Formats: sequence, C-alpha cells, structure tokens
Amino acid sequence: MTANQRPQNSGPFRVGDRVQLTGPKGKLNTITLEAGSVFHSHRGLLPHDAIIGLPDGSVVVNNVGVEHLALRPLLSDFVMSMPRGAAIVYPKDAAQILALADIFPGATVVEAGVGSGALSLWLLRAIGPEGRLASFERRDEFADVARGNVETFLGYEPANWSVTLGDLNEALPLTAEPASVDRVVLDMLAPWECLPAVTDALVPGGVLLCYVATVTQLSRVAEAIRATGEYTNPSSTETMVRGWHVEGLAVRPDHRMIGHTGFLLTARRLAPDTVLPELKRRPSKSDFSDEDVELWTPGALGERSVSPKSLRKRVRAAGASAEVSKARDLDAD
Repeated sequence: MTANQRPQNSGPFRVGDRVQLTGPKGKLNTITLEAGSVFHSHRGLLPHDAIIGLPDGSVVVNNVGVEHLALRPLLSDFVMSMPRGAAIVYPKDAAQILALADIFPGATVVEAGVGSGALSLWLLRAIGPEGRLASFERRDEFADVARGNVETFLGYEPANWSVTLGDLNEALPLTAEPASVDRVVLDMLAPWECLPAVTDALVPGGVLLCYVATVTQLSRVAEAIRATGEYTNPSSTETMVRGWHVEGLAVRPDHRMIGHTGFLLTARRLAPDTVLPELKRRPSKSDFSDEDVELWTPGALGERSVSPKSLRKRVRAAGASAEVSKARDLDAD
C-alpha cells in the first residue's frame, strides 16, 4: 500500500503524527510527535515517547501525575490550528459550502482564492480521488502556506489538485475548457470581477458559490450575477453555531457562540440562450455611483494584511510541517 492509499488517521501513534492533547479543564495543545522530544507545560513534562505506539484515544500521564487525552486531530481541529497565510474558512462554513454547492465525488471544482488551504482540504475530501480540484491564488506566499498545510494533513500532495498563481479571469480560460467545470467556489474580495471567466467555464446546471464577508460585497455580487442573465436568481445565507451545556438537568446555551463569519451566495448556470422567467420581486437599485463603488474597495472593506516577515514565518512553518509528514510516510512505507 502506497502513501497515497494508506489511511492517514488510523493505527497507533507514530513519529511525525500530529496529536491533540486535552489536559485539565479542557485545555488543548497540538504537538507533532518526535522521538526523544518532550511536551512542556506549566503542569509538568510529557515525553513524546510515552505517546508513540499508543492507540488513538489513549490517556497518558505526565511526570507529576496530570492526565492528558491523546487524539489525532480531526480535520476541523487541524484547520483551526494550522499555520495561516490568510484567514481560514471556518468548519461551519466549509460544511455549508459542501452542501450548498453540492460538492460530489468525481466533481471538477474550481476554487479561488486558496487562502491557507482550509477549504481545499474539505473540497479534496469531498471530491475523492476521481475528482479534480483546481485552486487559484494571486499571492505565491499564500499558495506556499496552503500547499504546506495540505501536505501536512494528508502526508502527500494530491495528484488531483493543482494550484495556479495568477488572476482567475486570466488563468482560468488557460486551464479549463468551456463548460467543463461542475462547481466554482469564490472566496475573494471582489468575486463579481471573475464572473466572465467563471460563466464560460461552468457546465449548464453547474453551481457558483461566493463566500463574502460584508453586506456590501453580498449586494454587489448578487446584482452582478443577476445582470449577466446567465444564472438562476442567487440565494444568500449565513450560518451561526451555538453550543449547549448539557450536564444532568443543567441544560442551557453556551455563553459564547460562533456568529457571523461570512455570507454564502449560490446560483446555478443556465443553459446557453436561456432566458430566466422574470421573478416577482421589488426592482433593485442596480446602478452604482463612484461613491458606492468606493465602499467595495479592499481598503473600505477592511482587508487585513499580513506583514511580509510574519508571512515568511508562516510559510516556513507550513513547509517544515509538510516535510515532517512526508518523511513519516516514507518511513512507514
């Protein structure tokens, strides 16, 4: 069995595995197992060798008797703790993206931008080995972080995944034939700019999903999609997750919740020369002044930039983690 075929999240803990340690009061720490290394905390020392060889879901005790539960991180755990070049897509949104965009095994999917690779991992899992994921990213530093994170989690670089540097409008026509893409997921500041290339690449009935953070972005991309006349009327949602404390009869909502992170807008590609029947809705103000457009610029939208020094550090961290993961798989083979 090759590295590409071997289950990544099964069997005893091995050198190179990422392990999530849950200590007293639910405190979490994620470590990468190395022979001879020691996990240090303010509540004692825990040798990695005491974890290596144990089955997943074991309890280990450090040098002062403090117990820790050792588990391999789930994908949702991994994406929340991995090195980041850009903000990640939260698991609650990733799950909705897979559902609303109807990502299926064997699908050909286009993703832009790739960010830190969180959504790429969810998409790769959903399309399976028979599908194809084409990711596009303008910044090479973000692409490097994404590659490192994907290789770290999977232990290899998937053969059915490509990362293309450049603007989607220019690069997509060079990499995808017209009407050859089943699904397109856009996670960017101005997805309306890419509609010409996306529309040409999507198959009739294909799904376009846009992930945007603000109501101004949501409004503009919705009106831009309507203006093309090439899609069904767009549908918009957001997802909020509230946990509950359940202990005996003490049942109540958690004090904290994961609220707004972004809007999900979906629309389906119409067949060529199809005219969508007029929908009975209030006419929208689809004309924009220069002042309106200014509100949709990256600066006004509050684009968060990462300093070059910090980004270089994150690229090194993601790359080093990927090398450890690949070395582990080579040793296993």
